[in-house]
Amino acid sequence: MENKHVTELEIDLSALKHNYQYLKGKTANNTKILAVVKAFAYGLEPSNIASELEKEGVDYFGVAYANEGILLRENSITKPILVLHAQPDNYKLLIDYNLEPNIYSLYTLNRFLEFAKEQNLKEYPIHLKFNSGLNRLGFNGDELDELIGLIQHNKNIKVASAFSHIAASEDLNEQEFTQKQIFTFNNIITQLRLKLTNSFTVHMSNTSGVINYQNAHFDMVRLGIGLYGFGNDAKETDKLKNVATLKSVISQIRVVQKGDNVSYNRAFTAQKEEKIAIIPIGHADGFSRPLGCGRGYVTINGQKAYTSGNVCMDMILVNVTHINCKEGDPVIIFDNQKTVEQFASICNTISYEILTAISQRIKRKIKH
Repeated sequence: MENKHVTELEIDLSALKHNYQYLKGKTANNTKILAVVKAFAYGLEPSNIASELEKEGVDYFGVAYANEGILLRENSITKPILVLHAQPDNYKLLIDYNLEPNIYSLYTLNRFLEFAKEQNLKEYPIHLKFNSGLNRLGFNGDELDELIGLIQHNKNIKVASAFSHIAASEDLNEQEFTQKQIFTFNNIITQLRLKLTNSFTVHMSNTSGVINYQNAHFDMVRLGIGLYGFGNDAKETDKLKNVATLKSVISQIRVVQKGDNVSYNRAFTAQKEEKIAIIPIGHADGFSRPLGCGRGYVTINGQKAYTSGNVCMDMILVNVTHINCKEGDPVIIFDNQKTVEQFASICNTISYEILTAISQRIKRKIKH
């Protein structure tokens, strides 16, 4: 069934291509690029985004879970796909759809080796994640000997890559800690290369790592939020293009009198006659409740209209007393990175969450 929601998220593929090429230009010519398209491509639309990046020559895709990789395969994506949080219960699905698991612990390694033997797999590509200081997923350094012993002569699998993750690549106050992480990871890779006969790709940097730590580029880098227009640094974000524009329309305009209450819990009381517009987007769509009560805003006919009262599940109310507008007029929720980052600041969060919170019931429109 076609999505008829009047609120829509427009995705600009030409901006995406610009961001890809800009960030790729910060790496050496032989550095591979892995595009991270997990979480519905950071809340946007994964199949069209992945298709565009595949045309641009991306080397790998990264997703969080098997179903995200399956969606890409079902939409004709052919490049290798790394499943970053592969679950043992889904190993059969990974094989069925030619997806490559991140193996991040002795438990998951043993489970996959048992599965690979049962399935009689031959040199199936796996990826090894190492903890260098983030203390999330990954093998610890003291598990390296046992890890090597399990995989060194195993013909069912081959190591496609070994990788880690920088904990604070965007924070230049953490350079000392980050360089220690890079040093730790380098030591692990040195030992791994001494014991494994096959060559494998090494990667550690996300978008901010690409920008700030050239010595952590290794063989491949992982581009995530930067593809979608955010450099985790104002100067770099200015060089990236906005990919996502969230739009809606005015459903109704009502005039409230002095003393009238607006929205749930009587959160706003009019101090004079005011004009209120109702917009069909709410907290179920990703317009977060902290943006209510005059903290957030939308743009109507080039002017800011601040929220009036609490954000509802499916609607917001905004004050348009000062704006010449009518029912059916277009509304811009955001059309630039600065607004997204302002919303994130108001909500005490980050741009990632503002984007990924956009509901799937919001229509996606692709702009070439």
